[in-house]
Amino acid sequence: MAYADQQQMSTSKLVSIILVVIIHALFGYALVTGLAYSAVKKVASELDMIDIQEEEPPEEIEEPPPPPPDQPIEPPPVVTPPPIVAPPAAPRPVISQQPIAPPVIRPPVVAPPPPPPPPPPPPQRANPEPRGNPGNWANANDYPSRALREEREGTTSFRVTVGADGRVSDCQITGSSGHSDLDDATCKNIQRRARFRPALDHNGEPKAASWSSRVRWQIPD
Repeated sequence: MAYADQQQMSTSKLVSIILVVIIHALFGYALVTGLAYSAVKKVASELDMIDIQEEEPPEEIEEPPPPPPDQPIEPPPVVTPPPIVAPPAAPRPVISQQPIAPPVIRPPVVAPPPPPPPPPPPPQRANPEPRGNPGNWANANDYPSRALREEREGTTSFRVTVGADGRVSDCQITGSSGHSDLDDATCKNIQRRARFRPALDHNGEPKAASWSSRVRWQIPD
């Protein structure tokens, strides 16, 4: 029990003892002075009515429990910041439009086509060109029979005029073989068999021109 509680109890007992002493003194005084029995009885009844109650000791105040040990401070939860909301766009000013005239449609400008390339220069051929092999125009099968029997040989030079159609229009002996039959056989076979590509003028047009060559008459073995 605490010291304060003991002190309070001693004071109560002391008060009680003093009251008892006073009562006994009064009682003795009443006996001495000859008070009537009723007075004594009244005092006794009053004495019985006094109920001295001991004061109850105050409740013990429980000491608060010791604070809990320091706990680690948890970091605050990560809070996602709210999305940035762009402020509403300002309303566009209303612009009164004047009536627009329809556009003028113009035809597209077409560039002129490039000029055609210049034509190639016309083919030019100053002299006729033989077609085929000229050696076949007069051969051993054309040998004159009399000259063959007499075993006559020789070389005949000639010049022919070739028309625009490529055919021989004229034949001239420019060098005799020494035998008229061999010369005659030369022009006869050339005029009959020779074919040419005619000569061309500066415009590429065929024209008449001359062509020269020779035939060697020789008895075959």
